[in-house]
Amino acid sequence: MDATMWAQVWATVALVIFLAGAVYIKVPSMVAKALDARAAKIAGELDEAKKLREEAQSLLNEYQKKRSEAEKEAAEIVAAAKREADALAEEARQKTAEFVARRTALSEQKIAQAEADAVSAVRSAAVDLAVAASEKLIAANVGKVGDDLFKASLEQVKTRLN
Repeated sequence: MDATMWAQVWATVALVIFLAGAVYIKVPSMVAKALDARAAKIAGELDEAKKLREEAQSLLNEYQKKRSEAEKEAAEIVAAAKREADALAEEARQKTAEFVARRTALSEQKIAQAEADAVSAVRSAAVDLAVAASEKLIAANVGKVGDDLFKASLEQVKTRLN
């Protein structure tokens, strides 16, 4: 046996002693425990991450539901406001039309009254002119009897015209 062979033998013996020592102080079980603890820790973290993901998903679903409900409610509010605005606009149109109709009727009534007053004033003026002209003509032609007759006739004409 040469020196390299002895070195190989001693390296093998040292390896066997090392492995025996490691087994004697229970290194494989400590490594297995450490690996098991690490695996359990990772599994716990994965479970916790899964729970957190599920909670986040449920919160997301809840917020999406609330958002859709809020959108529906907002759409209903907008529709109600539009209906109310349309109703108010229609009511305003009707009130404006009624106001215009009342004002038109009142204006027409005032015009008719003014027209009637003007016709009455013209008739009165015509009667007064006719009476004055008749007085002058009769006074010039008739005298005292004519005056009495004229006054009586004048009174009759006034009562009939008014």
